[in-house]
Amino acid sequence: MDWEFAVLDFIRDTFSCKAMDYIMKAITFLGEAGWLWIVLGLVLAIVPKTRKVGITVLGALILSLLFCNITIKPIVARIRPYDIKEGIELIISTPSDYSFPSGHTSASFAAAVAIFACNKKWGSGALALAAVIAFTRLYLYVHFPTDVLAGAVLGTLCGVISYYVVKFAFQKYYSKRGLNNADC
Repeated sequence: MDWEFAVLDFIRDTFSCKAMDYIMKAITFLGEAGWLWIVLGLVLAIVPKTRKVGITVLGALILSLLFCNITIKPIVARIRPYDIKEGIELIISTPSDYSFPSGHTSASFAAAVAIFACNKKWGSGALALAAVIAFTRLYLYVHFPTDVLAGAVLGTLCGVISYYVVKFAFQKYYSKRGLNNADC
């Protein structure tokens, strides 16, 4: 755990300033409860041309919620870094759940990988945003590096699983109706 505090301290010592505090708080807010990704998934699901992408994103987010927040976090029950290291003043509201894995990161990578699986161009931007959201969790001292890494891996798995489940479901749907099934 010492190396993880060393990483967190390096990030804080290297990047911390008022402007970065404001930017990091704003970016981490985008991942709060996955709201940005949920809205994006809903909008994409409403538009017929992007419906499969939207359903894939929403499926990935549901998987992330089930595996990360409902299952793994309560089982592991890892305390957050600011609760262990004295003298850390948070610049955001104190999170009420456990640290491992990072829910912000898991949801962000789940949605971004789902988008990437369907559309490389859109997905590249989504993955970049997911990575920045993940970094904010370290900057804000609310997650250990392994929490963020685990969140990224779990989110990636959720995105991939959702992609294949939705692809299979749409193929079944279209084949029963004798229609041509274009991929995401």
